[in-house]
Amino acid sequence: MPVTVVRFNLVEPGATPASLRARYRTALEMAAYADEHGITTVQTEEHHGVANNWLPSPFAFAGAVFGATRKIAVTVSAIIGPLHDPLRLAEEIAVLDLLSGGRLVTVAGIGYRPEEYAQFDVDWKRRGKLQDELLETLLKAWTGEEFEYRGRTVRVTPRPCTDPHPLLLVGGSSRAAARRAARLGLPFFPSAHLPELEAYYKERLVEYGTEGWTMMPAAETPLLHIAEDPDRAWDTYGSCFLHEARTYASWQSEDIRSAVRSGATSVDELRAEGVYRILTPAECVAQGLDNLVLHPLAGGMPLEEGWRSLRLFAQEVLPALTD
Repeated sequence: MPVTVVRFNLVEPGATPASLRARYRTALEMAAYADEHGITTVQTEEHHGVANNWLPSPFAFAGAVFGATRKIAVTVSAIIGPLHDPLRLAEEIAVLDLLSGGRLVTVAGIGYRPEEYAQFDVDWKRRGKLQDELLETLLKAWTGEEFEYRGRTVRVTPRPCTDPHPLLLVGGSSRAAARRAARLGLPFFPSAHLPELEAYYKERLVEYGTEGWTMMPAAETPLLHIAEDPDRAWDTYGSCFLHEARTYASWQSEDIRSAVRSGATSVDELRAEGVYRILTPAECVAQGLDNLVLHPLAGGMPLEEGWRSLRLFAQEVLPALTD
């Protein structure tokens, strides 16, 4: 059975507070529906100061999802680690781990937008050292014991319920990220299908004498939308996907690698490229993907169209996958 994911970043260009409230409420209702129909994961992420309202507070959203669901996991992929206060983040994740019964998965990266660091007055040049401090602090904090932090003795409570600690992965596409994960004995989450980086991580595990594992995107990890008439859906909603794809691509330099990075400049190019795919239920099943990532509200997608996509996925795709 493939891993099934429903992704939310709550993007809506030109939104009003009322329309965003409706979008957030719909996302929670969709998460509950996904939970009821056996979808395994809700995925969300973190970006700041974006004109199209990209979600900046993934843990607040995760908490709301946990309150609306019973089984589904929430993967925050990824947080921008150096922008977070380490002690406060340790508390937030511990509380969410307790509330959810261990359903939170956190991927910690360092980001790629200097303007986000500037917004929070965090030194871009120190991001690697700040990420090291963050990860080391989280691991110490979740023991519930006192430890030394920036010259003083601190203790973080409550302890999380997951043993030995909530699931924490190091994300990135660089050797520095792989070394960081291996040194700390944390699992590694490459941002794209990068077998050579996975091999490098495993070599560093041996070097450091630690244990870990890799959660790496497949060679194909498209963002999916399900429709009975894909041609009509591309004509009507292709601009939503293109808006999101162009926004995301505009943030990344050539050396940044991502499983969902697009180079398209038009809807036709985006459709031909295959990063975003609008498929019928039968076409989706025939893809034979190990990971199916549904993106029902992509780029400001109208809520009713998002619901159509999710219902087709749950009612026609999922049953065919289990046959």
